[in-house]
Amino acid sequence: MTVLILGHAADLHASHLYQTLERLGIVCHYWDVATFPTQAQITWSPVSQEGLLRLADGRQLAVSQIRSVFWRHFAGVRVPRLPHASVQKAAYQDAIALVRSLIQIPSIHWVNPIQAYQLHREKPLQLSKLHQLGVNLPDTIVTNDPTSVREFVYRHSKTTFKPIYGGARTQLISAEHLNPERLKLSLKIAPVTLCEYIAGANIRSYVIGDTVYAAEICSAALDFHEDDDVKVIPIIFPKAMCQQAIAIAQALDAEWLMIDWRLTPSGKYLFLEANPNPSFLAFEQQTGFPITQALIELLLNSD
Repeated sequence: MTVLILGHAADLHASHLYQTLERLGIVCHYWDVATFPTQAQITWSPVSQEGLLRLADGRQLAVSQIRSVFWRHFAGVRVPRLPHASVQKAAYQDAIALVRSLIQIPSIHWVNPIQAYQLHREKPLQLSKLHQLGVNLPDTIVTNDPTSVREFVYRHSKTTFKPIYGGARTQLISAEHLNPERLKLSLKIAPVTLCEYIAGANIRSYVIGDTVYAAEICSAALDFHEDDDVKVIPIIFPKAMCQQAIAIAQALDAEWLMIDWRLTPSGKYLFLEANPNPSFLAFEQQTGFPITQALIELLLNSD
């Protein structure tokens, strides 16, 4: 049996996990899905459920050999550039349909399954599911209506905004952002996520199976991702919050999940974001939490 790591060639986290598995003598393979169909080949029978994956380096493994998969990065397939757009679209759809079928085979232990990634891409739905679970959230809307934006901003002393899907940092809304012409133009391009600003400490937790690690991320920046001097300090996460973090992971179909929280001065935890394929190396190095080992145990204990 083998472990398969999905990640692009430059992904430090996927490479780290793959190299660690190799050092431990655990049979593993590394697959950049973007090499399909130009370099990698897939054969699979929907009837017998048998199949074969041949990687770009020539190594091959039967689908039945794949014990578990760590899914760090999936940017889609990469078909050759073709002279006709309709033919290229059809080729891409055929290739992605086969890969998406492969990554939903139930006999394989997926860390995480595709459903977790789909919810991560659809963050408004993710937030709605967690609200129904009883998780505390800041007041939030997603909209491309200028009137709704202004009404929301006026309800709060401070408001932040960020993309719905991701790809840009959180910012505070200023009077300049609310300029009628600028606001109208911006919202014709894309909708936005608005969130009431909550003062407090940044807390990050990682859920791995039934284990939770947590630390405070100390930074003066609005978005600590932009702070090169950020410090990470391990904390004792309350038992109730550990239980809630595990419940969130289960609700989002994830066995491995990063959750960001805001801890208010009154001691209340508010959920900010969850990510089923997070970075973890810097967090592990600064806290000493054995995240790599816990992930390997999760991948191997798939029976």
